[in-house]
Amino acid sequence: MERVLNISAYLFTRIIDREQLRPVLRERAEAAGLKGTILLAEEGINLFLAGDAEAVRGFVEELRTDSRFAELTTTETWSAEQPFRKMLVKLKREIIRMDHPTIRPAEDRAPAVAPRTLKRWLDQGHDDGGRAIVLLDTRNAFEVDYGTFEGAIDWRIERFTHFPDAASAHRDALEGKTVVSFCTGGIRCEKAAIYLREEGIDALQLDGGILGYFEHVGQDHYDGECFVFDEREALAPDLTPRDGVASSDDAAPAPSTS
Repeated sequence: MERVLNISAYLFTRIIDREQLRPVLRERAEAAGLKGTILLAEEGINLFLAGDAEAVRGFVEELRTDSRFAELTTTETWSAEQPFRKMLVKLKREIIRMDHPTIRPAEDRAPAVAPRTLKRWLDQGHDDGGRAIVLLDTRNAFEVDYGTFEGAIDWRIERFTHFPDAASAHRDALEGKTVVSFCTGGIRCEKAAIYLREEGIDALQLDGGILGYFEHVGQDHYDGECFVFDEREALAPDLTPRDGVASSDDAAPAPSTS
């Protein structure tokens, strides 16, 4: 029986007091019996938490009382066991490292396409303007190997900091098309879409990433599972975890989970 609520969430919002916020959030999470990882950077917050459903949702609701986090949205999944070993709150230079300081999603978010709209486009073979759709997987190569959208472009990058160079090298293949960048939960594809638009490519991000697509659409146009950085290892399109997963003591999400 699945009894542990797992959430993933992120929000690009300016945080100038992250050093002071870190112990506050850790104390709240530990008091609620939660485990997982919260990443804090000047550009925003990224969190992966698991525990009793009421406690998890209560933590998020309290977090939203801070105006900076009022628009935080979560993706919920369930597991039979706690998939994290610890409760960590980490300070990072970026919640997902790209090494391009001009990319500031908190100031100018890239346009997004909703999961159900993307499904409709894929069903009909083009967007609403009749343009060809290009699906671009912005995740690391080993994550893509667990599963991806049918026909998606995979540049076999080893880490997200390699994305800008790969995009520049393959720019001609994207030009003149509607590019939908996607990732696990939204962070990488949001930064990727902004970068591509700065390069003159008509790029959108998949709102909520693969997990959001699974939640609202399911398996249509997707092959395989979605890798997640915790002891569940991967989630099926019905958001159930793979069985028999083993993990190390360091099984907690890294910044590249999104």
